[in-house]
Amino acid sequence: MNIYQHFRKEEQPFIDQVLSWIEHVEKSFQIKVTDFLDPREQQIMHVLIGTNSDVRLYQYGGGEHAERKRAIIAPIYEEIEEASYQLILLQAHYQDKFISLEHRDVMGAFLSLGIQRKKLGDIFVGDGTVQIVMADEIAPFVLANLTTIKRAKIKLEEQPFSSFIETEKQWIETDQTVSSLRLDAVVKEIYNVSRKEAADFIKKQQVKVNFKVVDDGKFILQEGDLLSARGKGRSKLVKINGQTKKDKWRITTAILSL
Repeated sequence: MNIYQHFRKEEQPFIDQVLSWIEHVEKSFQIKVTDFLDPREQQIMHVLIGTNSDVRLYQYGGGEHAERKRAIIAPIYEEIEEASYQLILLQAHYQDKFISLEHRDVMGAFLSLGIQRKKLGDIFVGDGTVQIVMADEIAPFVLANLTTIKRAKIKLEEQPFSSFIETEKQWIETDQTVSSLRLDAVVKEIYNVSRKEAADFIKKQQVKVNFKVVDDGKFILQEGDLLSARGKGRSKLVKINGQTKKDKWRITTAILSL
């Protein structure tokens, strides 16, 4: 069976990477700790390892509802603990009466230091507090070099994961009918905009599918795809329920409640 047939072509490099990790663990009997993975990458790993009897998959991002997680591929006899994921939680406070910080401000500050996104987990910003989960190998560099976010002076300090601030995401599901599974048709329906507005969003590279920009309105969506449109929020194609007699598609979608 060709394993690639279950995935998109652009996902093949990641699939090859996961398969090489699995092979390494099987041969070396040593665990493999990955960088942070987005939900789609986590899903792919579940599919590839789910039926493997020689290794097990573990994923953790610092909290029960963490979105970005590090994965561990381990021999079946290996015991995995929280410390095995090599994570650290850093926290700082700022004067929110005078300065307004957003997620993108914090992310921009980290990226400006040359830190790769894959080394960073979930970020919380609000009520004068910034928290971020990261790979522990970059923590000393961050502590020494990140002293300002936007115009706010900060002092990051390590915190136990029991103090991690997170909120469970609430998704509101809706059954809908679309003319096709093309990206522009689904965006139109989910966000209740015109076909032209949906096409403009996509053309201007303001739409992401599985955390990657897609600028082709003809892009065909699949069950489980995560979407976002700038200024419109996040959504997902939960389920494809088949076609109507007029060849339209019945789908279940969900939008993230703010």
